[in-house]
Amino acid sequence: MFELSFLIEPNDNQKKQILSIYHKRKWWPETVNDPERIHRIVQGSHCFVLAMDGDNVAGMGRALSDKTGDAYIHDVTVEEKFRHQGLGRLIVRKIIDRLVQDGITWVGLIAEQNSHIFYEKENFQTMGKAVPMFKWVP
Repeated sequence: MFELSFLIEPNDNQKKQILSIYHKRKWWPETVNDPERIHRIVQGSHCFVLAMDGDNVAGMGRALSDKTGDAYIHDVTVEEKFRHQGLGRLIVRKIIDRLVQDGITWVGLIAEQNSHIFYEKENFQTMGKAVPMFKWVP
């Protein structure tokens, strides 16, 4: 049903849908509306997995890395109507498979909105006293 692939060059339809996902998840404010930003994100990622249902983006996820040993899984999401079908698991596993293939030996992530249960099922562990932090910069 779903076609998962590593996105290299997003087309205009994909850029528009991915931008919409960033807005819906409140990862970006609506004022960030340049579809070319999606192209730059894809190019700057270690890998970017896109799950398609026909012409519709069903889910996505990406990894950021130093391309040597460490990577972070980022922006994993599945559109509401496609949830609870194992798609998120497939996206995460595809990302991890690529990272392992590329020699990455440590993978981290921030599990937001109580998603830690999902990631624990994929053998991720909490990092003890580590506290995720961020800062918006102008």
